[in-house]
Amino acid sequence: MRVLVAGATGAMGKELVPRLVDAGHEVFAMIRSESNKARASQLGAVPVIADALDHAQVEAAVRQAAPEVIVNQLTAIGHIDTRHFERSFAATNRLRIEGTDNLLTAARATGVRRFVAQSNGAFTYTRTGGPVKNEQDPLDRSPVGQMALMIAAIEHLEKAVLGAAWTEGIVLRYGAFYGPGTSMAPGSEQLEMIRKRKFPVVGDGGGVWSFVHIADAAEATVAAVENGGRGVYNIVDDDPAPVAEWLPELAAMLGAKKPMRVPRFIGRLAAGQAGVVLMTELRGASNAKAKRELGWHPTHPTWRQGLQVVP
Repeated sequence: MRVLVAGATGAMGKELVPRLVDAGHEVFAMIRSESNKARASQLGAVPVIADALDHAQVEAAVRQAAPEVIVNQLTAIGHIDTRHFERSFAATNRLRIEGTDNLLTAARATGVRRFVAQSNGAFTYTRTGGPVKNEQDPLDRSPVGQMALMIAAIEHLEKAVLGAAWTEGIVLRYGAFYGPGTSMAPGSEQLEMIRKRKFPVVGDGGGVWSFVHIADAAEATVAAVENGGRGVYNIVDDDPAPVAEWLPELAAMLGAKKPMRVPRFIGRLAAGQAGVVLMTELRGASNAKAKRELGWHPTHPTWRQGLQVVP
C-alpha cells in the first residue's frame, strides 16, 4: 500500500517507517523542511514537504503522495516540566488539533481509505474506579488545570478521526514510551534524574503507569495500518505498575540508590499538581483488545524486561 507518515522523523517515525518499508509498503514521509529530506530518505521513505499547520501545504503533500493510508504521528514533545505541564504540551496540542484537521481534510479530498492517529493512553484515563482501564472507559472528565488542554486536544483528535465516516479511523492510545529516541533512552534527562535521586516517589506512589517500548509501539502501528478496524486500541505492555513499584526497580537497574519519598504537599511544590497526579492518581491501560484484534504481542511484555536494556 501507499502510506503517508506525518511526523516521520520523530522517535516513533524512525522506528515505524523502516518497518513499513520492510513490510513492502511504499512509504512517503511528510517533513517540515528540506533539511530533513536526507533523514527521511535514509529511513526508506519518499520525502514530501509540508508544514502540518499549513492547510494548503498539507493538501499539496497528500495529493503528491496519493496514499491509501495516512499515519498521523505529529508531536512536538521535548522535556516535560510537570510544573508547567501546559507549556510542555502546547505545541503538540496545536498539532493534534490543527494538524489532524488539516490531514483529515486533505485525506477526504484524495480518498484516503484508512487514517491511523497517535493518541495517549498513558496520562489520560479517568482517575476513578479500578487501576487498569480499557478502551470503553472514559478519558479524564475533570482533569487538573495543568492537564486540561492536553486532554482536550486528545479528545478533539479522537473525535475527529473516529467521526470521519468516509474513512476507516483508527486511534492508537500509546503507553509511556521508553527506548531509543524517547525520554527514557540511555543518557536521557529523566533517567539521569532517577540515577541522581532527583525523581522521588510522591505520596503513596499509587499512580499506575502503562509503558510500551518504542519498537513494540511501531510494530503495533504496522499491524493497525494493515489489519486495524475503526476504533480505539490501547498500545501498552502487559504489566501496568504503580510508581511505588516501577520507580525503585528502575533505580536499582540503573545502579542508583532507592528513590526518596516525599509527601504530596512537597511533591506539589516541586512538581506541580500535574506531577502529583502522575505519581498518585494515574490509571493504567489494558492491551487485550490490541492483542485480540490486531494480532499484536509486545516483544517486551513487561517494562521489567525491556528497561533492563536501557542503561
